[in-house]
Amino acid sequence: MRISRVALPPLAALSVLAVTAPAEAATAHRKLLVELREEGGFAGLRNRVAVYTDGCTVLSRRTGPTVRRCLTAAEWRGLRGSLKHLRLGRSQSRPPGADFIAYRLAYKGHRATRYTLPPTWQPVVSRLEKVLVKYSAPK
Repeated sequence: MRISRVALPPLAALSVLAVTAPAEAATAHRKLLVELREEGGFAGLRNRVAVYTDGCTVLSRRTGPTVRRCLTAAEWRGLRGSLKHLRLGRSQSRPPGADFIAYRLAYKGHRATRYTLPPTWQPVVSRLEKVLVKYSAPK
C-alpha cells in the first residue's frame, strides 16, 4: 500500500501537465493571417495591424501602447471576404519626394509595398485602418 501512495503524486503531476500544456502551446503558436504596416509622411506615421487566424489582432502606432483585441464576428467576416479578392502583386519602387505613405501588406506568405493603393488593396486596408482606429488607445 505504501508503494501506491508514493506513485500517486507523480502521476497526478503528469496529468496536470498534460491538461495545461496543449492550451499554452495553442496560444503561443498563433498563425498570422494578414499584416498591414503604414509608414512615412512628414508626420512620421508608423502603424501596424496584425490579424491572426483566430480573429485576434495586435495593433500599434508610433505613439501609444501595443493593443491586443479580437475582432467582432461582423469585422471578421468582412475582412475574410475582402481578403478573398486581394491580389498583392509586386512592390512599387519608392516615388521621389518625402511625403509618401508606404503601405506594406503581408498575406499568405507574400509581402508587397505600395505607395498608391490598387483596387484590390483598398477594401482590406480600409477595414484594417478602421480596426486600428476603433481599438487602439487614444493619443
